[in-house]
Amino acid sequence: MRAKVRGMMPEVVADLARLVSHASIAFPGRPAEPVLAAAQEAVGVLKSAGLADARLLDVPGGYPAVWASSPAPAGAPTVLLYAHYDVQPAPPEQGWATDPWTLTEGDGGRLYGRGAADNKSGVAIHAGALRTFEGRFPVGIKVVLEGEEETVSHLEAFVDSQPELFAADLMIVADMGNLVAGEPVLTTTLRGDVHCTVEVSTIESALHSGLFGGPAPDALVALIKLLSTLWDDRGNTVVPGLRSYDWLGAEMPEDLYREQAGMLSGVETIGDGSVSTRLWSSPNVTVTGLDAPRTENASNILIPSAKAHLSLRIAPGQDEKAALDALMRHLRDHAPWGVDVQVVPIAASPAFEVATDGPGFAAARVAMSDAYGKPAGEAGSGGSIPLLTTLRRAAPGAEFVLWGAEDVARSRIHGGNESVDPREIEALIVAEALLIRAMG
Repeated sequence: MRAKVRGMMPEVVADLARLVSHASIAFPGRPAEPVLAAAQEAVGVLKSAGLADARLLDVPGGYPAVWASSPAPAGAPTVLLYAHYDVQPAPPEQGWATDPWTLTEGDGGRLYGRGAADNKSGVAIHAGALRTFEGRFPVGIKVVLEGEEETVSHLEAFVDSQPELFAADLMIVADMGNLVAGEPVLTTTLRGDVHCTVEVSTIESALHSGLFGGPAPDALVALIKLLSTLWDDRGNTVVPGLRSYDWLGAEMPEDLYREQAGMLSGVETIGDGSVSTRLWSSPNVTVTGLDAPRTENASNILIPSAKAHLSLRIAPGQDEKAALDALMRHLRDHAPWGVDVQVVPIAASPAFEVATDGPGFAAARVAMSDAYGKPAGEAGSGGSIPLLTTLRRAAPGAEFVLWGAEDVARSRIHGGNESVDPREIEALIVAEALLIRAMG
């Protein structure tokens, strides 16, 4: 299998180059033509991999998904393959050294371009694995390639409306990656994400700070004091009712984390526990927006109201609605000086945990270990993919396998000079082909 995949890698890289050439940014207000062109390109890639019925699937309210399927042989299970063909923007201010829409080989053979890793590499992995079977699949195959993973997704509602279409025994999600290229890990958890806004009001209108400052509280100062109660002196999020536990799988090296986070010299990491625990299995609240006067518009006034948008990442195993309620309750309970506090819920996306005790996951671990020639570990992800919970709802008995070619150390997804190591794509194609064969 390894030799077979190595021989077809030029074709795989050519597929990836064509996919990257389309600026498939599905954000509102962006042109639709490149998104639809990338979708059609993905259809062609799947057809060349042996799925003759590959086509666009209309998703009400959004961009189409790419869909393809092949019926299961008698008694065989069905495997669903997921990736997405839309990408993040690639503005020049990100410091691109190459044209982001031209797949370009750089030092060490890495391939640069927007989507080269996230997540057109996932499309290439699925197509490559399917191509190894030359149209004779040992299992039923379903492929869904989303067109709105990086923006407001309409696919979740579509899956909920037609769950039978997505019924499967195993779902392989190729939108993850190893911590370091060549060191295999299966992703087993993703944090959830809840959002709310909090607005503090103290006086009816702006007042002269010299004449009134002192007894009357400034709303921005009150908001700062309120927000400071969300963390302790070490930087741990301290909202009662939030789950946290020690991560026991693969460890994220602190020097790798600091490098990838771009932390300035002398700046300390915050919180307690290992980096992996803080990143994958602990809550973390962030202020993602603030409504207050800009410094260029500063005036000698007491501010009557100030507002913040909060994002709270929650640990796997935490109920997202309970977490949102806990955050909102904490904000109301810690209002300083009797100020008026209005908290409004925005969204609650669940965390996700992969069951690791089933035959499909066991087969995936063996397949990945064989493909890489070394044991596969387990890692978490600080991000969220709400669609996974929707797919689990559509197929409650399905197992999940999360892997991919987006190595944390160098891929720089969402940033400038995004890249992928083609050897990662090759190894994942081998692993996925071995897994599909084992499932058959």
